[in-house]
Amino acid sequence: MPLSNIWFNTHHAPFGAHASLTLGFAGAKGGLDLELCRPPDQPVLVAVESAAQRNLFEALPFTDLPDAAERRKFVNQEVTAHLADLSLFAPEQVRRDFNIASDRWSAGDLSYTLYTPVPGPDCPVPDPDGQAPGTDEALKRACVPAVRAQLTVDNRRGGQPRRVVLGLRRSALTRGLHHLRGKGGVLGIGDGLHQGVLTDAPGAWSGIGFDPLGSLNDPHPINRSAMLGPWGFIVAEVPAGELRSFNFAYCFHLPGTVTAGLATRYYYTRWFDSLLAVGEYALAQFDEAVQACAAADQRLARSALSDAQRFTVAHTTRSYLYSTQLLEHEGRPLWVVNEGEFNMINTLDLVGDHALFEARHHPWTIRNVLDQYAQRHAYEDRLQVGGGLTVPGGVSFTHDMGAHGAFASPGRSAYELAGLTGCFSYMTVEQLCNWVLAAGVYVQASGDLAWARRQADLLQRCLASLEARDHPEAAQRIGVPRADSSRCEGGREITTYDCLDASIGQASGNTYIAGKAWAACVILRHLFTCVDRPGPAERAHQQALRAASTVAASATPDGRIPALLADGGDAVVLPVIEGLVYPWFAGCREALRLDGEYASYLKALARHMTDHVLHERACLYPDGGWRITSRSSNTFPAKAYVCQFVAREILRLDIGEISRRADLAHAQWQLHPEHSYWCWSEQVDNGVVHTAHGYPRGVSSNIWLAEKG
Repeated sequence: MPLSNIWFNTHHAPFGAHASLTLGFAGAKGGLDLELCRPPDQPVLVAVESAAQRNLFEALPFTDLPDAAERRKFVNQEVTAHLADLSLFAPEQVRRDFNIASDRWSAGDLSYTLYTPVPGPDCPVPDPDGQAPGTDEALKRACVPAVRAQLTVDNRRGGQPRRVVLGLRRSALTRGLHHLRGKGGVLGIGDGLHQGVLTDAPGAWSGIGFDPLGSLNDPHPINRSAMLGPWGFIVAEVPAGELRSFNFAYCFHLPGTVTAGLATRYYYTRWFDSLLAVGEYALAQFDEAVQACAAADQRLARSALSDAQRFTVAHTTRSYLYSTQLLEHEGRPLWVVNEGEFNMINTLDLVGDHALFEARHHPWTIRNVLDQYAQRHAYEDRLQVGGGLTVPGGVSFTHDMGAHGAFASPGRSAYELAGLTGCFSYMTVEQLCNWVLAAGVYVQASGDLAWARRQADLLQRCLASLEARDHPEAAQRIGVPRADSSRCEGGREITTYDCLDASIGQASGNTYIAGKAWAACVILRHLFTCVDRPGPAERAHQQALRAASTVAASATPDGRIPALLADGGDAVVLPVIEGLVYPWFAGCREALRLDGEYASYLKALARHMTDHVLHERACLYPDGGWRITSRSSNTFPAKAYVCQFVAREILRLDIGEISRRADLAHAQWQLHPEHSYWCWSEQVDNGVVHTAHGYPRGVSSNIWLAEKG
C-alpha cells in the first residue's frame, strides 16, 4: 500500500512470545526485542556484494557504517589488506511493501522480506485448554517464537558470484555472540542465550568479529570459528547468472520461570528446548508460513478498506502481537497481553478493546483472561453515600494483574493508588463494566453457554454491583454509576482516559461510563436470558432503560450531551457512543435498532455526534483527526477507531468524507518522520505521538473489516 514515509518501525512479532524483530526506521534503530518494550537500537545488517565492484557491499540502511578507528584498533595489517567496504543504499533507492503479515524492502538487485503469520484461517490458534486430537501441532505452528526472513538477490545479469551478508551487533555487553550448529545444515549466530538468527542456506557459513565485514575475506577459513567481537553474521553466495533466495529465522527462546508473583513459563517451551530447536522448526516450516502470510495479506488487500485503513489495521495488529504472551502455570495455559511500553499485565482497560479482535480469531484468550480476573483479581468494596455513611458496593476487578513480568497480589493491581483524583486512582466501575462487556463478546463469539452458566452467579453479582454504584435504593436509581469506591479513600474514581481532563477522566456521573453501564446491562439481560435467569434479566433490562433515559434527557436544547451529569460544563466528548460497540458484537443488535426500544437514546447520541462532536471547534483537529474531548489536545487513536465504527455502522451517520480525512490523519500521525521510531503509539497530542508506544489497543481497528457499509 502507498506510504508517505516508508521509514517507520513496526513489530515483526510471533504470537505469544513477547518478542519482535523491530525494524523499519532508518539507522541502527531496530533489532531483536525480547520483553524489552522499546526498539533495541541494534544495527541490523542486510547486504549484497556490488555487481560493479568486488568487495564492496551495499546494505539496507538499518545499520551503521564501519568505524575506521575501530577497524584499526582491533584488526592487524594482514587482515586489513583484505577488508571489504560497506555502503548504504540511499533512501530514495529503497522501496517498501508493507502488509499485515509481510514487510518487504527492495533496493538494486536485493529484496529482503520479513514474514510474521497473524491469527486467521491459514494460521489458526487452537484453544490449548482441553485440546482436541491434532490441535497440538497447529498450536505449535502458530506459537513458534520466530520471525522468518527471505533474502533474494537477482544475479542473472552478473558475470561473477556475489556474496550476501545478514548480521547484527550483539545486544548486551554481559552476553557475547556464539555460533549455532544444528541438524540438516542449520547454522547461525546466537546473541546471548535467548535470541539469534539461523539459516539452512546451502554453503552458508557464520562469522564473529569486531567489524561487520571484517572476516569476509580472511584467507584462513579455519578462523571462522573465532568468537571475539560484537558483530555476528551469516554469509552465503549467489552464483553468476542466477536469481537465488535464502531463508533465515530470527529466533527467541526464554526457558524456565519468566514471571514473579505467579511462576509461569512460556508455553512454547513444551515443544522447543533451545534456540536451535526453534530455528530448525521455523526453517522446516518456512514455506507453510509464507503461504499463511500471503493469504493474510490478500484478505486485507481484498477488503473494502482504504489504503490508510489497511495501513492502520496492519500496523496496529503487529503491536498487539508483540505484546502477547502465551504462558503456562501449573500445567494450564495463561494468556497475557502486556500494555506496550507501560508493560502492565492484562490491563482490564484494554481487554474489551482486544476482545473485538480476539473474538474473531482466538476467543479462548478472552475467557482465559476473564477467568484469571474472576479467580485472582476480583474484590468487594464499599461505597461512600454521604454524611460519612458507607454501604456495600459489590464485586469489581482490578485495573491490571501486575507489571513488568510480576503478578500483583490477589485483589490488587500495579497501577491503582488511594487518595487520588487523577492518574493512578482506582477505575473500579469501569473495570466492572469491562469484565461484563468482554464476557458478552466472548459468549457470542464462542457459543460457550456452559461457561456463561458457570459464571452466572458472578454475573449476577456484577449486576448487583452496578445497581449499588448507581444508588443503594432502587427508587433512586438512574442507570448511571455515581458512587466512588471506598478503595479511593477520599479520592475519586477515574476512567481509562486517566491523563485527560475531568470531563472524561472522572468516572462518577460520566456519560461515557453511563454508555458502558448501559451496554453492560443490555448484555447482562441477554446472558441471563440465555442461562434461564429471568429475574436478573429483568433487573438488568430496567437498569439499561434507566441509563438510556437519563443520558438522552441530559442533552442540552441544542443536542449536546454533557460529559458529566452533575456539572455539565461546556466539554464535548466523543466516547459517549463507544459503549454501543459491545452489544453489537455480543448478540444484542436488537437493542441497537434505530427504531427500537432505545431509539430515543440512539437518536440523542447521533445528534450529539453530528451537531457537536464532528466539528473542528470541538473534536476534530485541523487535519481531520478525531480527538476524545474538546477540552484536551491529547487523544487516543484506538478509541477513535472504535467510535468511527460505531458512528458509521451502528448509528448509520453519513460521514464518508469526515471518516476519510480522519483515516488519513490517523495514519500520518504514526508515520511522523521522527516519532515513527516508536512503532504504533496510542497517545497523540496535536497530531504528534508522545507516549504509550508499542501499544496493543489499536488492534480494535480490525472491526472495520466487519462493516457492511
